[in-house]
Amino acid sequence: MGEANRQAERTRALARRAVAQHARYRGKIQVLPKCPVGGLDDFALWYTPGVAAASRAIAETPARLDELTNRGNAIAVVSDGSRVLGLGAIGPAAGLPVMEGKALLFKYLGGVDAVPLCVDVGGDDDRLTDMVLALQPSFGGINLEDIAQPRCFRLLDRLRATADIPIWHDDQQGTAVVVAAGVLNALAVVGKRLEDVRIAMVGIGAANFASYRLLRALGVAPGQIVACDSAGILHRGREDVSRARARLREKWQVCCDSNADGRTGGIAEALAGADVCLAFSRPGPDVIDPAWIGAMAPDAVVFACANPVPEIWPAEAVAAGAAVVATGRSDFANQVNNSLAFPGIFRGVLDVRAQTISDDMALAAARALAAAVGADGPSAERILPGMDDWQVAADIAVATGMAAQAEGLARLSMTEDDLRARAVQTISAARNATRALMDAGLIAAMDAVTGQPD
Repeated sequence: MGEANRQAERTRALARRAVAQHARYRGKIQVLPKCPVGGLDDFALWYTPGVAAASRAIAETPARLDELTNRGNAIAVVSDGSRVLGLGAIGPAAGLPVMEGKALLFKYLGGVDAVPLCVDVGGDDDRLTDMVLALQPSFGGINLEDIAQPRCFRLLDRLRATADIPIWHDDQQGTAVVVAAGVLNALAVVGKRLEDVRIAMVGIGAANFASYRLLRALGVAPGQIVACDSAGILHRGREDVSRARARLREKWQVCCDSNADGRTGGIAEALAGADVCLAFSRPGPDVIDPAWIGAMAPDAVVFACANPVPEIWPAEAVAAGAAVVATGRSDFANQVNNSLAFPGIFRGVLDVRAQTISDDMALAAARALAAAVGADGPSAERILPGMDDWQVAADIAVATGMAAQAEGLARLSMTEDDLRARAVQTISAARNATRALMDAGLIAAMDAVTGQPD
């Protein structure tokens, strides 16, 4: 059986097991008390009549809301299901398993209480904007998820401009943070400087557009980047984009600012001589031909991040000459996954009660993630830490919280030591609570037959 067939069968087997386990547990998250309940008398404190005193205190001093409720550790994961993973516009109901999964990662990796909210707004951005803004009394932050582009760009900009709490679109910003960290470490492995490389982007949706923006903030000149969409390389002569510039203004801006050499053509032409390939396009495995990897610069870096199947299988990219290869999957080396960033970023944001998440905060998170590979530094097989290293979220929380304070965007002042201690305690508590429920049999053990993939 060839490599492609083996990986395809592995993917199908994993899908069967995933459906079986979702059915068995009926989802992935639940709500449990965080206060002690020793008997019925305690409800006099937690509910009536005692709770009235807490409500009056907030009415008199609104700043005490996060002190007297769980709002300071709660976010909403909001999606309309218009572009879910590699599945497309499957709708809000079908998107709920993904949002539950996101909430699980928020809690287990960051100690953040996340509520999945899949909403049917019929594609009406005004309704979605109003709904998100109306949630602010209950949540300390909002994570937008799986919203189609270019709508996601406008929604994020509108909400960031008007909300009093951080609004984050993880498909954009979270991906960009992990990409930036991965690129920094991959270039360190191959001995190239960020300011000297040429970067080819395959796909210019939410993930790559945000990566484009953050790499620019990191110091990459736009002329170093050549981006492709489904119709070919972006350049000033793309009349199809120019005609639709009112709707595709972000893409038109890339046409105007990038591609200093004025390249035309498709993916093959974009990759020719490139040092780095950042692919976030349609699921593969035949989106990128091995010969195109072979035509890249020596010691090429290839991120093939489409889900569930990368644009090119890693083994084929290496055989074609790539020195470092990353994908979006956990069953290959160098997983580029938002889960490395968003739990720690929100942990830090909530702990200092930040008003927003700026580019400088995102860059601080990216640098902390890059440094988290350890004292030995990155290698071709490890340009990013793994999801199993729970200290990474604490490192990112500290970096994000300190950056927020440095920019004057934090409502609370905390030292680096205090931020780390709080992050470690909160994250450890979430993981220990899950383990305690498993040990007590209150979360059943996973079925050996349909549990982990071979």
